Amino acid sequence: MKRTNAPEDGFQPYTGTAILLHWLLALLLLGSFCVGAYMADLKLSPERIRLFNYHKWAGITILLLSALRLAWRLTHRPPPEPATLKARDIVIALWTHRLLYVLFFAVPIAGWAYSSASGFPVVWFGKIPLPDLVARDKGLADILVEVHGTLAWTLGALVVLHAAAAIKHQLFDKDLVLARMLPAGARARILARREARR
Repeated sequence: MKRTNAPEDGFQPYTGTAILLHWLLALLLLGSFCVGAYMADLKLSPERIRLFNYHKWAGITILLLSALRLAWRLTHRPPPEPATLKARDIVIALWTHRLLYVLFFAVPIAGWAYSSASGFPVVWFGKIPLPDLVARDKGLADILVEVHGTLAWTLGALVVLHAAAAIKHQLFDKDLVLARMLPAGARARILARREARR
């Protein structure tokens, strides 16, 4: 008799809210990183100013979504890791996630502070003015732009590592680590293919 993907497998996905926040944040991070990398070497122009505004709006949105995601994580226990996961992998995942959360906050805050030090206030979506984090100071701005860039590249590297680990679990380890964070439709297809192989 065929086994079903039942409670005996111990599989539990993340909540719908956690999944939504994860993928929204992932898309915003990717878009913001690409815009930031593209505009960094542009000469001063209307296009560069427009892209800087988009980048700042995305950064503030990332900051707010990160706060919401952290609050959700602290009040909703994540599903247990698959029993097949090695202790070493669990420890690496734990510390990678902790560092990701730190950078989710540190990168946009450093960017916000840089904008303040440069004398360009952040006006979220061109409608909501936000307070300056620091006073205008060119020397400080020169430091903060480097801090922001270094933190952003560090976050980018960690996101790539995180994605590579998820792909490894799906394609090589063939466990359900990735499926826990996929939307219901994609998760159902993975579970159906897994069941068909039994």
